[in-house]
Amino acid sequence: MKSLKAQNHPLSSSKYEIELLESTDFGGTFESKLEESGLFPLKPTQIEILQINMGKMCNQVCKHCHVDAGPDRKEIMEREVMNHCLKVIRENKIRTVDLTGGAPEMNPHFRWFVSEIRAIDSEINIIVRCNLTIILANPKYHDLPEFYKENKIEVVSSLPYFNAAKTDAQRGDGVFEKSIKALRMLNEIGYGIPGTGLVLNLVYNPSGAFLPGSQEGLEAEFKKKLSNQYAVEFNSLFTITNIPISRFLEYLQRSGNYEAYMEKLISSYNPSAASNVMCRSTVSVGWDGYLYDCDFNQMLELKVNSPGSQHIKDWKQNALKEREIVVNQHCFGCTAGAGSSCGGATA
Repeated sequence: MKSLKAQNHPLSSSKYEIELLESTDFGGTFESKLEESGLFPLKPTQIEILQINMGKMCNQVCKHCHVDAGPDRKEIMEREVMNHCLKVIRENKIRTVDLTGGAPEMNPHFRWFVSEIRAIDSEINIIVRCNLTIILANPKYHDLPEFYKENKIEVVSSLPYFNAAKTDAQRGDGVFEKSIKALRMLNEIGYGIPGTGLVLNLVYNPSGAFLPGSQEGLEAEFKKKLSNQYAVEFNSLFTITNIPISRFLEYLQRSGNYEAYMEKLISSYNPSAASNVMCRSTVSVGWDGYLYDCDFNQMLELKVNSPGSQHIKDWKQNALKEREIVVNQHCFGCTAGAGSSCGGATA
């Protein structure tokens, strides 16, 4: 089997990652599984969500990050691209706008962009994927909770576990303590508190080469531990399967778990999860405006199969609704077991 290190390929080489995923016979291709389920070619059911990557800059360097984000990344969405996004949201009545990164708040136009989206329609669901520690990273971010509240933003934040050891192992030393402080700041102004309408959801993804446990069971455990030990409240927990690309792919190879993990994903294929994959209702926008079926395809540079509508400035709603979704072996991560999406389990 090929190795990222042995072949001297850079981790960011999406072409090599795809090559690697396709190089070993694990007993089935994703296309063949879809065919068996009557789902190939995979097509959108609707376009409800516009997920926008505002840049790869982040104040953290997480070991599992599929974006390969960090403080040294320079890719950042410009206002011109944001204006094209605003036009698409307005003209196509997009109901959910999901802002991600990196840390989306580190984009210098972040607050302007959020305010412009909110001005289009007060009922648009704006989601910000906040890593929590950004709130404490610099005084200019300390008022982010208030900004979220003013703009009725749904906050979705990763918290690998309810203790410091496992969280810091995945996200860096001191991250758990800072995350708890940030969660308390959000709770203080009403986030995660029943009756306030201010939604705070947490995301759990495994720390190793295994599938997440029951979303319902983990949510109950997280709520009990965080409430009893840290006086922290939240609304829902989303479980997300680690996708075998970027830093997690490197980890799988380095730890000798690559083949076993891929075999686990394939053997756990769930047709019900496949029918509900997030790419059927979402279009992902890269920091440079190019369009993808999902955030993972974006990182592998697999643009949407919609000639003439592969950039946000060339958005053609009907063509995008009729496109065939681009799939590959990494897609098994979204269809294994109870399924996985940016909103948690799908089956």
